[in-house]
Amino acid sequence: MSVLSDRDIRAALEAGQVLIRPYDPVDLQPSSVDLHLDRTFRVFRNNRYPYIDVRQPQPDLTELLRVEDDEPFILHPGEFVLGQTLEWVELPDDLVARLEGRSSLGRLGLLIHSTAGYVDPGWKGNLTLELSNVANLPIALYAGMRIGQISFFRMSSPVDRPYGSPELGSRYQGQSEPTASAYYRDYANGPKPKG
Repeated sequence: MSVLSDRDIRAALEAGQVLIRPYDPVDLQPSSVDLHLDRTFRVFRNNRYPYIDVRQPQPDLTELLRVEDDEPFILHPGEFVLGQTLEWVELPDDLVARLEGRSSLGRLGLLIHSTAGYVDPGWKGNLTLELSNVANLPIALYAGMRIGQISFFRMSSPVDRPYGSPELGSRYQGQSEPTASAYYRDYANGPKPKG
């Protein structure tokens, strides 16, 4: 795999191989594109369940909130919420992408993902952010702020089954809001065998 340079990213965007909407050329970096924070957040409500059960649907575990223009979303120390990118992203079947946080925000204690930094070939949707504050002070987040960057990697060949293929059961294809975990679906027909 090779990382796409700014000229390769620009060419992929112009050819329609990669879609980022909205896109502003000022967001193109040497080997990535800056992404921005949307105004919707999914917050956890710890008063509704005694614990998170990964085998059960818990529809009221989270609640969707929306901030208005210039209204801060305050992320408290130790707090974890889901956010999303303002940008809708679509990848072809021969590119994967990595979502990473901005160094300047990391230096303030803001992490934008725990494990969901990998974007599969064939992906279409807004990217859910796993926002954590590991600092000792609250952090104010604003809609439209630069929140992270996405880089692209060319694969050795196109994949046979891109994300969203019916046989894969892709859970988050086409998401347009911060989407809660659907991990419980792994247990829909009973526990999965080990190994």
